[in-house]
Amino acid sequence: MSFSHDYRSPATPADWNAQAANLDAGLRAYMLRVYNWMASGLLLTGIVAYVIANTSLSHLFFQVVQVPGGLVPRPTLLGDVAMLSPLAFVLVMSFGLNRLSLQGAQALFWAFCATMGASMANIFVIYTDTSIVRVFLVTACMFAATSLWGYVTKANLLRFSSFLMMGLFGLLIAGLVNLFLKSPALYYVYSIVGVFIFTAFSAFDAQRIRVTYPQLAAYEGPEMTAKRSVYDALSLYLNFINLFQFLLQFMGARNSND
Repeated sequence: MSFSHDYRSPATPADWNAQAANLDAGLRAYMLRVYNWMASGLLLTGIVAYVIANTSLSHLFFQVVQVPGGLVPRPTLLGDVAMLSPLAFVLVMSFGLNRLSLQGAQALFWAFCATMGASMANIFVIYTDTSIVRVFLVTACMFAATSLWGYVTKANLLRFSSFLMMGLFGLLIAGLVNLFLKSPALYYVYSIVGVFIFTAFSAFDAQRIRVTYPQLAAYEGPEMTAKRSVYDALSLYLNFINLFQFLLQFMGARNSND
């Protein structure tokens, strides 16, 4: 499907209407493509995480050890690599937008989602399956509501870009600091702020995609537009995954042996 359109200046009101209808149809098709990529990535992540956690592959990525509070999973060397590798994928995709082919970007997206699944497999050890499903549904509802609001609202959310990025960097720093402090109070605040930030990003990115699409459709060819849809899907995917993980810390019911 081609998302490239001709946006030369219309000569008549009828041409204006036709161009607006053409743009609107292209935007809807583009958004559908983006959300399909995101949903497919989430499905792959869930399948990989579940399979690793419930088969002998789990021993390659983590080991369950006894601690004073119960049984907890500890990552192996391969598990540490799996947890760190998603960052490498994001960096490659972010800086290689113009260098990667469409097929290369798509392959990296699938590899990233599979690796993310491997890094998240331990949640099936820590939390009950029922609570994981429940939190996933809550996350899906929150994400759908906030991204829909971001898409349709007339408020300019893009002006908050710098604040959201500052909040994200602050969240990363707080998380690193608490690795050493291990403060329950800081961890609680960290989780609350994380839910807020990635809920806000869900609305922000939905509006960003809608606002930037006309320029994308007017000046980029079909291949670049298709490639951009993968990157936009990655942004939404990361918002969803992070929101899910922060909500799981609040709402997840731990297994009785933890």
